[in-house]
Amino acid sequence: MTILETIILSIVEGLTEFLPVSSTGHLVIAQALMGIESTEYVKAFTVMIQFGAILSVVVLYLKQFFRFEVPVDIRERDDLPAWRITLSRFRFYMQLIVGVVPAIVLGLLFSDFVDKVLGEVWVVAANLVVGGVVMLFVDKWIKNNTHTSVTYKRSFQIGLFQTIAMFLPGMSRSMSTIVGGMTTGLRREVAAEFSFFLAVPTMLGASVWQIIKFYRRGDLAILTDNLDTLILGNVVSFLVAMLAIKYFLKYLKRHGFAAFGVYRIIVGGAIIVMMMAGYDLSLFQ
Repeated sequence: MTILETIILSIVEGLTEFLPVSSTGHLVIAQALMGIESTEYVKAFTVMIQFGAILSVVVLYLKQFFRFEVPVDIRERDDLPAWRITLSRFRFYMQLIVGVVPAIVLGLLFSDFVDKVLGEVWVVAANLVVGGVVMLFVDKWIKNNTHTSVTYKRSFQIGLFQTIAMFLPGMSRSMSTIVGGMTTGLRREVAAEFSFFLAVPTMLGASVWQIIKFYRRGDLAILTDNLDTLILGNVVSFLVAMLAIKYFLKYLKRHGFAAFGVYRIIVGGAIIVMMMAGYDLSLFQ
């Protein structure tokens, strides 16, 4: 890949990773329009630049990720043993672990199926459209949510919703987890923030898994030989994702999801039209 192609793909990743619009679908279109062949390195690159995006979450929510205070609900109780109070300091991390467990288990059990369905561009396009329809009406279907506290039960339920994006590429990990959080009663901005948090262990695991696969095949040199574009890609996705997260939350509080639904339908329709016109997008998966 050229430097320009690296920057463009990284901008696309940073813009779309945390929005409910499917970064997979957008990367398919971006690769196709630029004529980038889907080599083993390109496939790894589109996964590993997610590291920059998740780093933006850690930076933006630095206090949340490195807060080890006893939660207020625990602090106010005097009937709990010392070990329970100590563990409560790590509640945030344990909730993330609970949330990511479904993706780890199902990902390992059905990795071949996930890889296969990810290569079906028609599936990506169809799920973009279907997810877009959901976005159009989700604010009407799920409303008057008042909860702002993420419990272990809610973490696990949101984690289950996250796996929808694994088996239905194009549905969007962000959309699945945000809607999943809302179905548990969380306010949509709280559900969105937890979606960002859950992305950290999920996407970090995906990046590490890519490195492990290259190491097992003895192809680690492919990554080291392209270290310059990997670093550049992560820096760009980091900066763009920070802006995307900030403005997405502001927009979400005021306007909801309808505009994202319309956008998804347009993008999914564009992929379908391109394929019907004879553009072989399967080359880029």
